[in-house]
Amino acid sequence: MTESGSTEGAKDFIRAQIAEDMASGRFGGKVITRLPPEPNGYPHIGHAKAFLLDYNVAVENNGHCNLRFDDTNPLKEEAEFVEAIKEDLHWIGIDWAEREYYASDYYQALYDMAVVLIKNGKAYVDDLSAEQVREYRGTLTEPGINSPFRERSVEENLDLFCRMKNGEYADGEKTLRAKIDMSAPNINLRDPVMYRIIHATHHRTGDAWCIYPTYDWAHGQSDSIEGITHSLCDLAYEDHRPLYDWFLNELGIHHPRQMEFARLVLGFTVLSKRKLRKLVEEGIVEGWDDPRLPTLRGLRRRGYTPSMIRAFIDRIGISKTHSMVDMPLLEYFAREELNKTARRVMAVLDPVKLVIDNYPENKSEELEAENNPEEPAVGSRKVLFSRELFIEREDFAEEPPPKYYRLAPGKEVRLKHAYYVTCTSFVKDPVSGKVSEIHCTYDPATRGGWSEDGRKVRGTIHWVSTDHAVDIQVRLYDRLFTRENMEETEDYITYLSPQSLTTLAGCKIEDGVLTAPGVGVQFLRQGYFCRDSAESENGTPVYNRIVALKDSWAKIEKKAEKAT
Repeated sequence: MTESGSTEGAKDFIRAQIAEDMASGRFGGKVITRLPPEPNGYPHIGHAKAFLLDYNVAVENNGHCNLRFDDTNPLKEEAEFVEAIKEDLHWIGIDWAEREYYASDYYQALYDMAVVLIKNGKAYVDDLSAEQVREYRGTLTEPGINSPFRERSVEENLDLFCRMKNGEYADGEKTLRAKIDMSAPNINLRDPVMYRIIHATHHRTGDAWCIYPTYDWAHGQSDSIEGITHSLCDLAYEDHRPLYDWFLNELGIHHPRQMEFARLVLGFTVLSKRKLRKLVEEGIVEGWDDPRLPTLRGLRRRGYTPSMIRAFIDRIGISKTHSMVDMPLLEYFAREELNKTARRVMAVLDPVKLVIDNYPENKSEELEAENNPEEPAVGSRKVLFSRELFIEREDFAEEPPPKYYRLAPGKEVRLKHAYYVTCTSFVKDPVSGKVSEIHCTYDPATRGGWSEDGRKVRGTIHWVSTDHAVDIQVRLYDRLFTRENMEETEDYITYLSPQSLTTLAGCKIEDGVLTAPGVGVQFLRQGYFCRDSAESENGTPVYNRIVALKDSWAKIEKKAEKAT
């Protein structure tokens, strides 16, 4: 296994092509890749898929992977995002050592390369507005139209480009464009913009520059400067590859190999930084770390671990075809890990009081409770039992339906780790009409939850002692959107799910089991939860549900197996 958990030697088509390059001696048998994040938001699980691919193929081939921030738009980029991206990359298991670079490191080199293209008659300064550039560009079925400024002399273009750099023109007044072919079938080759004027302070270079390279221009040349051998991109850049090649060939510089793969498409959420940024900036979610978001920061706060995310990414693999991935698959890997690692505790989310009338008043006792039946080595703990307990409201029925095995008048159930109890009566609140108190008796001979006379009960319920309970708030998270495919939906805000967050106050947890933030535990019969790393309601700990106990992905797989 690699450092990030991916299986070495797994031959998806990217790895197969790199293996061919290694065997042929292309690039001198080297593999140098790069992570190219834009510092205009926090990374999400789709970025993790791309970043882990870049990193893993380098590690698997004894190469290395650079971290290079594509900081070419000062209007959207911030130092906060740079630091967040680095922290999240380290958290997911990526180590770029000292190889941290920025496109802004190469501003002068990129400018000098642009001058070379101008001198070679391959770039020109254009006065068309952005709207006019789009209009002149043509369509997929109609060729574009040459700009009236396309035939400026080399000398005039050099002068104008220098004056652009010196700040003599307003934003949008001029651009530098490559001079390729306005009738090219590939629209990306129709004289693409290389530089635009933006009078804004850059988070690293300050006000040293007022012209900034486009991604299409900075991408390939930055790769070349760093000696990248394999430039891995998502399929959105496949049509840009001819332009990537054109720039490198015209300059006659080191030429990496660009390869494209399908990006992650995850159901019932969005993996567009533009859309995520709107959710954050308009206060629709709490922030980039909102546990409903697919950001690494949100998943981490929700309780997901790097190993869960890596296992999920390994499972979906690398392909050339976009396909929707079910969220239950990610939940499946969370459950698989937590089942082995999560400590079991008792928590009551909708409490109602249970009074054991024949248990001595003012008495409490310690009972043995296993921490994890899947891992006996982690041992057991002591839980405190007393005359008055909290149980789940749904674990009692005044008039039980058929096959109801929980508590009801005259019925006997097992209290987990404790005793058998039989319901004798209940009390209702005169105002709300809800059951406010349940009375029962216990059998002292069933300590530990087992009967000496061999009788068995069908139902087992969890509980918390009222004298020893700790108040917590619980947050139940669900899908962020009501529609599965949000990829091409621009009015995505209208599909926000009102059930994406349910907050439960007044919940109770057994004493002595409050965890550190981010540590997953299983609330018996409720699901897997972790203490929130960012929230505390007036001193009351907050627990986020990571995932429910129900494994819908396993059912999906079983149905698929039966179908075949």
